[in-house]
Amino acid sequence: MAETLDELTYDYEDEGVLVRKQLDKVILTKGSWATVMFLYQELDRNSNKFRAPKIAIVRFKKFRGVYRKQSSFNVSSEKQARQITSVFERWYARMASDEEAETTEQPSPAGDDEP
Repeated sequence: MAETLDELTYDYEDEGVLVRKQLDKVILTKGSWATVMFLYQELDRNSNKFRAPKIAIVRFKKFRGVYRKQSSFNVSSEKQARQITSVFERWYARMASDEEAETTEQPSPAGDDEP
């Protein structure tokens, strides 16, 4: 188990064989609850070659000085990643336009109505 976020890895060995290989890691949030995104590949045991990269978003909780995995979400394909990205962009664009509309629709403070 890792004591620091830098020590966290998504590599996994089974009977001495690397079956999940971490390609990259981005720490999204730090603290007693941390969120880390991993880019990784899994070994195809039939061909002995690594498959296309996938993404895992993992939540860790620091307990007694050690980070422990609490939950994770795997993005299994480029298509799914692009769909998620598209939804995020649409939602954040909508929220930005809603916030803009709210600020322009605010009534003026009392006494400012007079010319």
